[in-house]
Amino acid sequence: MAFEISDKFIDQVKHLVETEGDVHLQEMLEEIHFADIAEIIGELNLYQATYIIKLLDSEKTSEALMELEEDFRERILENLSVKEIAEELEEMDTDDAADIIAELPDHRAEEVIAEIEDEKHAEDIKELLLYEEDTAGGLMAKELVKVKETWTVAGCVREMRRQAEKVTRVHSIYVVDKKGRLKGRLSLKDLLTASAKAYIKDVYIPKVDYVNVATEGEEVARIMQKYDLEAIPVVDNETVLLGRITIDDMVDFIKDEAEKDYQMAAGISQDVEADDNVWELTRARLPWLVLGLFGGLGSVFIMQDFEDVMNNPQIRDLFFYTPLIAAMAGNVGVQSSAIIVQGLANDNVKGSLWNRLLKEIGLSLINGAALALLIILFGMIMGYEISFSLTIAISLMSVIIVAALIGTFVPIILDKRGIDPAIATGPFITTSNDIFGIFLFFYIAKLILEF
Repeated sequence: MAFEISDKFIDQVKHLVETEGDVHLQEMLEEIHFADIAEIIGELNLYQATYIIKLLDSEKTSEALMELEEDFRERILENLSVKEIAEELEEMDTDDAADIIAELPDHRAEEVIAEIEDEKHAEDIKELLLYEEDTAGGLMAKELVKVKETWTVAGCVREMRRQAEKVTRVHSIYVVDKKGRLKGRLSLKDLLTASAKAYIKDVYIPKVDYVNVATEGEEVARIMQKYDLEAIPVVDNETVLLGRITIDDMVDFIKDEAEKDYQMAAGISQDVEADDNVWELTRARLPWLVLGLFGGLGSVFIMQDFEDVMNNPQIRDLFFYTPLIAAMAGNVGVQSSAIIVQGLANDNVKGSLWNRLLKEIGLSLINGAALALLIILFGMIMGYEISFSLTIAISLMSVIIVAALIGTFVPIILDKRGIDPAIATGPFITTSNDIFGIFLFFYIAKLILEF
């Protein structure tokens, strides 16, 4: 049963912090899961949160720190001494510790690493900092259990016991040769049933999925999802085993990438949080709003070219349908691009570009025809002339087809040029479809109604 954090509980924690009731506070939080500790800390102010981090055992608070919002965690770290941060890092897996170090100013990061007593742990952290953040090297942890193919089963078990003390969760046992190159994996069942004098090379499974240290995070996620892996080993160009990526770290990576894509799709060009300051939020949003402004000005100039419509009382009502055309163009474009972006992210967009475009045209014709019939039916109910209703219906079909093609074409082209296609699902698609939609609407109206 999940632990429930009530307002009363939070108030009690705050009171104990303010009155320095350390013993009672430790007793209250002793049996609580680190994720719940993080949630409690998130409800406190900076002083109270820092007090809790300093009070509790580093083994628990190190895990809780990783669950906090990045901005709040950075503020807490600023209030901790170099030695206190080092103590927290010594309890973390190397990948988490490297993430913390990366958040610190360069001079302070060096001081913290120098303060870590476990020299091997410090060296592993420094190694991880050399890799790009969103690659397999940046995502992996150095903690794993590996055995050599030349060992006996009895010797292997002794070594595994020693290694497992430093590994939080043992997902797999990896087999390497004398040079540390990955050879395969070891089944626990085979290990338990084999003779104590048997050699590992005779019982291990040679087939093992792995990724190169330079592999992009998205590709790692795709491989782990495809083969239902709880962990995947990471090797260098010589297949030397360097570390492993576990499913919990990959879930965090996918979550972060989804948040970035969502922000980009909404027209936010930087990674921001709701509680960031006004200047940071403005810098993230303003560029796309400027694009939308120029797109809107483009629509104004297009409508000015068809100002004759306003002087004709019989067809002046066309202007009332401009928001409808623009809205449908934007909606269809975003729908099409969202499906393509999702497919590109999951590597599910197969076949040539032309086949994809032809499929989108067919789909648009069906959707457009259905909506056009509804427009004609609406026109009949409202008593519009058939030519007027047909103008809106044909314009709507044309706009839907063009918007779908833009929404399909742009993300694929961006992806082929190495640009994140998520940017295509935001204001860029909406603005471009507004302009094309309004132009097509009035151009088709001019052809049919002859004004």
